[in-house]
Amino acid sequence: MGQKVHPFGFRVGITEAHKSRWYAPKALYGVLLVEDQRIRNYIDNRLNRRPPFAAVADIHIERTREELKVIIRTARPGLVIGPKGAEIDRLTGDLQELTGRNVSISCIEISNPDADAQLVAESIAEQLKKRASFRRVMKMKGDAAMTAGAKGAKIQLSGRLGGHEMSRSETLRLGAIPLHTLQANVDYGFAQSYTTYGVIGVKIWIYHGLYDELREGDIESKAAGARPRARGRR
Repeated sequence: MGQKVHPFGFRVGITEAHKSRWYAPKALYGVLLVEDQRIRNYIDNRLNRRPPFAAVADIHIERTREELKVIIRTARPGLVIGPKGAEIDRLTGDLQELTGRNVSISCIEISNPDADAQLVAESIAEQLKKRASFRRVMKMKGDAAMTAGAKGAKIQLSGRLGGHEMSRSETLRLGAIPLHTLQANVDYGFAQSYTTYGVIGVKIWIYHGLYDELREGDIESKAAGARPRARGRR
């Protein structure tokens, strides 16, 4: 049997930084871990699953003794912030009520959403829900990712594709996807499309090149190790 590993988890601590960056005593660690997950679920449900559909791809959390900092990576920062900052103030208040801590939220704009794996996965899932042809959607999104500057893309759909009786998997590969290379910057996204004939899983791998070619400032953060980094060559 083939054993699969999550592309991000495979690289954490080597070329990728953790998405939650804080230290805690043993007694408090589990509580904060569950709290992080509740924050992520709340923001996802609030901004992605209902209007304004702000295309949030990633949520980073940093903690200090006094403050909980949430960094939201989104393709539509204007919808997260709202007119005169009204939406982000409301979200900050809700998170403070949820956690009982002093919360600050900052937004980072994703300048190239066609090359972000999570946003591509969500987009495909949304189109499948609207009964679009899965082959046409796969081809269109794969070509868009390559046009946006990706060096490789892999799209895999699993489930009752086209409403067929038997579930199956369909895969599209474009360019190179070096999954075993730790130095390779492979972005991974997963989404589920809830269609009338069952759930279809959408998995996306997008290869952006090696980490030492990464543009400075892809993740704005002052926390130690918050930036993806190239491994030192010996």
